[in-house]
Amino acid sequence: MITGVHALINTSQPEAARAFFRDVLGLPFVDSGHGWLIFGLPPAELGIHPGPDGGDHELYLMCDDIHATVEDLQGRGVEFTSPITDASFGLLTSIRIPGGELGLYQPGHPTATSLWGQQ
Repeated sequence: MITGVHALINTSQPEAARAFFRDVLGLPFVDSGHGWLIFGLPPAELGIHPGPDGGDHELYLMCDDIHATVEDLQGRGVEFTSPITDASFGLLTSIRIPGGELGLYQPGHPTATSLWGQQ
């Protein structure tokens, strides 16, 4: 039985990225040994989109109020790499993380985050 999702962020600055998720975003974590932190995430969902064989994969943090979340994160020193844009499926922006970017998304459609365990 599937019990969760283990997602990876590959970066040239893993120590700085771990510190960002730990100290700036405040995500809970376990140390799996030698400083390899594994972060607990809020409920997740998986969308399947058309793309080329072996296509890329994307990871977005979700929020209920993107404007309030942006304001809160800016107060913690988070840099945003794009303005909030209104896509047909929700509101989007991107944040700078050490070694890359990560999407931030306010869905404009029903979400599946509360469905796990109801099947």
